[in-house]
Amino acid sequence: MTAESETPTEPGTESQGAAESSNAAPFQLLAQYIKDLSFEAPNTPQIFAAIQAKQPAINVNVDIRATKLQEETYEVVLQINAECKAEEKTAFLLEIEYAGVVHSALADDALKAVLLIEIPRLMFPFARNIVSDISRDGGFPPLMLSPMDFVAMYQRGQTTGAAEPADA
Repeated sequence: MTAESETPTEPGTESQGAAESSNAAPFQLLAQYIKDLSFEAPNTPQIFAAIQAKQPAINVNVDIRATKLQEETYEVVLQINAECKAEEKTAFLLEIEYAGVVHSALADDALKAVLLIEIPRLMFPFARNIVSDISRDGGFPPLMLSPMDFVAMYQRGQTTGAAEPADA
């Protein structure tokens, strides 16, 4: 008769592989960068007097795009356009496209939410800081953008059909 020997295992090691796969991050933000940046102050220095006399009107528009680069790799672009006017004259125009490269193997429905809500939420503070610095460095008071509700933007996009990641 031969005896079979079993090698003892440490408690919990048999399910360790399964635990590691379930703890994997649903997405990774691999890189962030300025894709495009423009600042114009066409009516300086005369506009400074108008800004001193009356509060300028500032209009800010934000848009989000997601593009598939490769299998499970996407580029998300947060586009911010700001226009400051005083006495019907343009004080400054600021346009930035702040982008990030994302890796994710999520299913389509969850992937859209990650690309159009979570990634912009992570990138926004960096873009907000750049907008503030550029407007200040352009000779104007820093433009401090308010926090954005990316969930509401996503829901509005869903109702208009604009929230689909595009293929490259």
